[in-house]
Amino acid sequence: MGHGHHHQHHDHSHEPLGEPLDEPLDEPLDKGAAAARDLTIPDADLSPAQLSRRRMFRRAGLLGAGLTAAGVLGTQAGPAAAAPGGREPKDGYLWLAGDHHIHTQHSGDGIYRVIDQVRHGNAYGLGWMVITDHGGATHARIGVDKVNPDIVAARKAIKDTLVFQGLEWNIPAAEHGTVFVAPGRREVETLKEFESSFDGSVKEAGANTPQNEALAIAGLNFLAESVRRRRIPDALFLANHPSRKGLDSPHEIRGWRDAQPSIAVGMEGAPGHQAAGIPKPHGPGGGRGYYDGGPGADSFPGYPAESYKTFGGFDWMTATVGGLWDSLLAEGRPWWITANSDSHTVYGDTGQRGPESDFDANGRYEDPVHGGVPNTGAGDFWPGFYSRTHVGSRAFSYEALMDGLRAGRVWVDHGGLISGLVVRARTAGHGQSGVTLGETLHVRRGDRVELTMEIALAGRPNWAQFVPTLARVDVIQGDVTGPASDKDAFTTPDTKVVQSYEVGRNSGTVTFTYRLGRVDRPVYVRLRGTDGKRSAPGLLGAGVDPHGPQIDVHGDADPWNDLWFYSNPIWILPRR
Repeated sequence: MGHGHHHQHHDHSHEPLGEPLDEPLDEPLDKGAAAARDLTIPDADLSPAQLSRRRMFRRAGLLGAGLTAAGVLGTQAGPAAAAPGGREPKDGYLWLAGDHHIHTQHSGDGIYRVIDQVRHGNAYGLGWMVITDHGGATHARIGVDKVNPDIVAARKAIKDTLVFQGLEWNIPAAEHGTVFVAPGRREVETLKEFESSFDGSVKEAGANTPQNEALAIAGLNFLAESVRRRRIPDALFLANHPSRKGLDSPHEIRGWRDAQPSIAVGMEGAPGHQAAGIPKPHGPGGGRGYYDGGPGADSFPGYPAESYKTFGGFDWMTATVGGLWDSLLAEGRPWWITANSDSHTVYGDTGQRGPESDFDANGRYEDPVHGGVPNTGAGDFWPGFYSRTHVGSRAFSYEALMDGLRAGRVWVDHGGLISGLVVRARTAGHGQSGVTLGETLHVRRGDRVELTMEIALAGRPNWAQFVPTLARVDVIQGDVTGPASDKDAFTTPDTKVVQSYEVGRNSGTVTFTYRLGRVDRPVYVRLRGTDGKRSAPGLLGAGVDPHGPQIDVHGDADPWNDLWFYSNPIWILPRR
């Protein structure tokens, strides 16, 4: 049960984690990375930026193994098209790691250029990223326009990472959310109109009122109509840090999803700002995710005090077996989870805002300057450095990636706990491949069903310079009972951990088969795994979750010593 820092193995507290990547835009990152990886080129022949990257690859144990493998995780052989950068399809999909919650100098609390965030995310293995500067009056007036050329330039410079333009929506009557669109000639125009018409800050619609809740639905309807009319190719919305302030009530979450299920598809299962938990004097000494507050005037009154904390770095809605997320899945509602950096100011980085910045006048800060004292009071990591959302995409394209997110072919991890996950539900004994994450297996009533898991273990150091060890994998199963009569329900009685597998390894591949037996009612299953360093009975009791994540302690929650992965669910529905 102990916290256990084990700094003799990975003393991440005493040197900056990550460094700026300063290649000029006329040298694409994939070209610079290729030179850095090519060991036939002597160090002396590399540019300073390429040499910096080679050192980073050496520290991460990536030389000789191939950088591109770090962010590409597979599930089955199939027809997907290969992506740039050497990513190969497996099991029908390109598994692309990404991050949908990233801030730049175009946010009032940001600092970095778009290209800074994209270069780092690319170097840390991300295949897709969403730039989500804060919504508000200044951003709506000029920020949406000003950030777009930077995003377009990053797309041209970094060929093997998809870079979406989005924004962090101040959801009327609720918290923040990511809204993003597929690139197109009207992406700026559509985002600008959306923000001007439906942002809670712009419209002064933050209070918890029915009118403001209706405005949020109207915003989702606007996005859906924009897609229907082909104004934009596609759009998605995901709720960010949903439990941080208790503003996202259960009925609002259900309302978003029910209003536009092709647009409102999920929430952050784990918030960003994970470095905020690193203890002082080496870190900020706060709550992971900056979940260190409490209820306010507009918070949902039914939430317990524990909901304002994280559990193993994950949001209470996701971390509680039988809790709010499970209550949605038990209704048969597709509602997916993600994990992101929420990167504003990076732990250990030396960057500072450029001098003479006037955000209100210019809609952005001046370019950052580097070279000062490493900032150990910052609570963020670079995109891809710690939190990753892995999406099974049928092709390396913006719309295919969005389709994968919408379909729920998603699993998430912290700290590189595992490097690949293949999950399949199938009828036992029939030799079928079955279905994967986010999908539904239809069976005859009484058929035997099994869940197969193939987990590629870490096998190499993560960015804190140690190889994580997967200690245990849990299978969580629940009955599908249909829509709840109470739209504010946030528990479900028939979900629990049904099987646990001990692992205790960090290299190679492990496989497990969980046998559900004869299925005579609709159920769903999902997975969770841990390094086993901090566990406790779940909030709904040991009979539901005997070894769940512990509640995080403010000031003593080193994120590197408490690693988890979570998968999205698979449903199994017997025919009547």
